[in-house]
Parts: sequence; C-alpha cells; structure tokens
Amino acid sequence: MSYTPELVAELEILALFNLDSSQEGLKVHQTAAPAAIAAARRLFEKDLIDQPDGGYLTSLGRDAAQHAQSLLTILTTATEAA
Repeated sequence: MSYTPELVAELEILALFNLDSSQEGLKVHQTAAPAAIAAARRLFEKDLIDQPDGGYLTSLGRDAAQHAQSLLTILTTATEAA
C-alpha cells in the first residue's frame, strides 16, 4: 500500500486537530481547497470526524489523529537530525 494524494490530504486534516483539547473542533470552509473539502468528507464517511465539514474527532478519529501527528513528528525530527 502506498500513500495516495487522497490519503495525504486526510492525514493533513488529521494533523490540524488540537489533541490537547477535546472541546476544540475544526471547520473546513467551502472556500478551502477542493482536496481538503473532499478529505474532510472522507474522514466523516470513515467515522473519524462527526461532521462532513470537520467538527470534532470521534474516538477512532482521535486515535488516528494521534498516530498521524506522531508520525509527522517522527519524520520531521528525523529530517532535522540528518
């Protein structure tokens, strides 16, 4: 399995969530890039967020966002250390 542009767009949306607060959601406006709008809808369809345009992370979505953000931190740190 490889990272498709669609999966990368979904990971980018998950990386935007503030994991320090379950009370803080995300809104993907209709003026956002079409890839971001579509990614948010797919995350909703996968039951990772509670609204098709963002909203709040579901329990599964929180797990996914934690993993996505951890991976991003690891890859970014590894790049800086090289």
